[in-house]
Amino acid sequence: MIGRLQGILINIDGNRLLVDVHGIGYELEVTAATLAKVVPDVELELYTHFSVREDAQVLYGFANQAERDLFRVLIKVNGVGPKMAIGLLSGMGTNEFAHSIMAQNVAALVKLPGVGKKTAERLVVEMKDKVARWIDTDSLKSEKDGLKSGFQNEAEKALVVLGYKPHEANRLVSSVFQASMSIEDIVKAALRSGLKQLL
Repeated sequence: MIGRLQGILINIDGNRLLVDVHGIGYELEVTAATLAKVVPDVELELYTHFSVREDAQVLYGFANQAERDLFRVLIKVNGVGPKMAIGLLSGMGTNEFAHSIMAQNVAALVKLPGVGKKTAERLVVEMKDKVARWIDTDSLKSEKDGLKSGFQNEAEKALVVLGYKPHEANRLVSSVFQASMSIEDIVKAALRSGLKQLL
């Protein structure tokens, strides 16, 4: 198996690179993140995965080992092949993808090309225990903060529509919010919390 290549990038065609390694040209399909890091006529190093099927032999390239390792975990998920895995990692970086899985954010995954609701749900179920090593804790904190503000705002608006004053809605939502919750879950939990406080 070819695990790594080091050579000169001589051509870019869409998401395909042609890399000259001591006179041999290797064609690789890469993610958008990898594509953004390469420069023609400059030496590069790529981690690779060689896929062999009945109808094709394809070499995939990655700017770092973490991206290649996540790709290898992805293609083991039922219904996810190499093409879809490249699409997933092109739509989201490894860190963002891992965060979406950990937060069970099906809505974010469905926005990726070729991913329907069932596939997104399968990804969450099959990968939730496998993605921790791709999480950058600093960016996880900032992402959780972003999710919190966005989800809180929507949940608070829903509570205001239901008759709560804005400051009451903010207090209730803040007291029940967890990163894994959907907006509907937050509203339900906030309503339960408000009801308990009245009793």
